Amino acid sequence: MNQSLSQSASQHKVKQNTGTWALLALAISAFGIGTTEFVPVGLLASIANDLNIGITLAGLLISGYAIGVAVGAPILTALTNRMSRKSLLMSLMVVFIIGNAVAALSPSFEILLVARFITAFSHGVFFSIGATIAVQLVSPEKKGSAIALMFTGLTIAIVTGVPLGTFIGQAFGWRATFWGVALLGVITIISSAALIPKNLKQSPPAKFSDMFRLLTNGRLVLGFLITAFGYGGTFVAFTYLTPLLHDVTGISSGMINIILIIYGVAVAFGNSVGGKLANKNPLRALFWMFIIQAAVLILLTFLAPFKVAGVIGVILMGLLAFMNVPGLQLYVVQLAEKYVPSAVDVASAINIAAFNVGIAIGSIVGGVVIDSMGLVHTPWVGALMVLVAILLTGISAKLERKS
Repeated sequence: MNQSLSQSASQHKVKQNTGTWALLALAISAFGIGTTEFVPVGLLASIANDLNIGITLAGLLISGYAIGVAVGAPILTALTNRMSRKSLLMSLMVVFIIGNAVAALSPSFEILLVARFITAFSHGVFFSIGATIAVQLVSPEKKGSAIALMFTGLTIAIVTGVPLGTFIGQAFGWRATFWGVALLGVITIISSAALIPKNLKQSPPAKFSDMFRLLTNGRLVLGFLITAFGYGGTFVAFTYLTPLLHDVTGISSGMINIILIIYGVAVAFGNSVGGKLANKNPLRALFWMFIIQAAVLILLTFLAPFKVAGVIGVILMGLLAFMNVPGLQLYVVQLAEKYVPSAVDVASAINIAAFNVGIAIGSIVGGVVIDSMGLVHTPWVGALMVLVAILLTGISAKLERKS
């Protein structure tokens, strides 16, 4: 009896360790993908000067990437649903490497934009299946934390990848940064091959009819809209954070790198806290996160012109920027399991698309605000997007209580 219990405990520990290492591999992949998504934030001025374009046009490198994720995530997730999860993860990183290599070699802005768009395909599918893989690797009560751990790679990319990429770009040119990101892709393939288990559960084969069911289900559509507005609001200001700090707050280029690192640390901490808060009741946690997020963005508008106060405002923005991510992803997965259980992966992919629709809307709106009103107005306009998310979250909570 005791021997049997001991063997059971030993097997549980081995399974737990395997899950931890697999989550680490997912986090490493998320780090590479997160770096390539956000690194242009620190390079916009360099790219704009080198390719003789305006700063708002250079901002399309972020919104164009986001649109690529939004277009590619649900379609490619459905098309690749029968592939082994491990093989798919490694194939996605091949696309990632090729896309960043083409970006590094781009002779024009148009080719660079296309390279970013294609690279984005790997991003969308990775985060959609990554979330569903992550929740398989842990016990049910730790699902929110597992998603948060995977997204930790994304937040660490903001802590170290973006500032390091910015530094490399300033020292050796922006093309060197994209070569460095391509090298990250090689590292992620090696980590996936070594750490991701082969016997991952396959989701039921998804059909495009499932996608139609997801997009015609009112509860899920509401969830996708909450994601787009709640997450995207920060990007009205974040996309143009470097020029905001330089031109409005009066921070030097060297000091901006340090602030980007501190911003990333705040993002990582916020993401971890958000995962824990989302474990029990993601919707309720999201409602309060959005209220604080909107308040911080409005506050930043008034703090930005002052050096110390402006930096504090930016750090607070970072703290809230990714805190909602685990809850948003977990809530949509829960809704899909309830209403369209045959298409959980596709629901996750559509929500990843919703994240990036939010990024695209936020960065485009930010460009319009800069051209029409000025950089200092980007935070409070972003808060308006978050206010929409607060309203939609309240409606969703009311429907939840009725059901």
